[in-house]
Amino acid sequence: MGRASYTSPLTAEQIDLLRSCLTRDGFDFLEKPYAIFSAKKGKLNVTVYEKGPKVLIQGKETEDFVRFTLEPEVIGEARLGYEEVHQAEMFEPHFGVDESGKGDYFGPLVVAGVYTNREITRSLLDAGIMDSKRISSAKRIRELAAVIRSHIGEGYKVIRWAPTRYNELYDQFGNVNRMLAWGHASVIADLRQRLPYCPRALCDQFSKAPLIKNALTKKGIIITLEERTKAENDIAVAAASILARESFVDWMELVSAKIGLDVPFGAGPQVVPIARDFVASFGKERLPDLVKIHFKTTQEI
Repeated sequence: MGRASYTSPLTAEQIDLLRSCLTRDGFDFLEKPYAIFSAKKGKLNVTVYEKGPKVLIQGKETEDFVRFTLEPEVIGEARLGYEEVHQAEMFEPHFGVDESGKGDYFGPLVVAGVYTNREITRSLLDAGIMDSKRISSAKRIRELAAVIRSHIGEGYKVIRWAPTRYNELYDQFGNVNRMLAWGHASVIADLRQRLPYCPRALCDQFSKAPLIKNALTKKGIIITLEERTKAENDIAVAAASILARESFVDWMELVSAKIGLDVPFGAGPQVVPIARDFVASFGKERLPDLVKIHFKTTQEI
């Protein structure tokens, strides 16, 4: 099957070239949040995001567009199908770890890890796996999560700390990053126990201090650990981000139905009225069951 999704970083010059190609070929331009521009023609969607910047191409004609327009006219080299040359490390056996819910006032903190090797990476690439932050639809998150599990079997681990447990751990650790490092180390330790031959783990860098490494040492785990910015460009980390997001979204939807309130994502002004409604209905003593109580938002509520 042809690729239905593809992403690539672009320079400012390449963005201008791509815009010209899309205009020439009759694409309709659309407004899209966080995008420099977005264009559509038939079932093919091309969006250039501000962050990166990078282009995301989706639809049944993705592979043809990449091979016959993006690569020859914009990028100037063939990359599709040559990922093993340009991103060789991504195809070597390793664990990818990512989290969801860290910045959300409501809901849990979820950490997930995924094991990949050459065959799994190729399968996930062809399935259109990408960083969950670029996927706004809960339905799509669940579809991709099912695809991931079908390819990796038992090679994954998800830890979810619901708010009650999260707040207990925050009191114990006194710092979100230390908590997060412990979660990352716990996921890696679990995966390493099941897959002892895996030599390396990769995650996004959220602290300059060696917090995850120290947590792994306390657990007696010896493994090569790589922390870097934009680690989600790695398929294992991207897959982990999707599994973490799925678990986070599942909790949010389940609790929304249970309490009769539409629990919002994020930590902006939209969370305050819902939290106040919850306090009015269930009492402020129940708030730690629903939110990360150390957020400054709690005082406002």
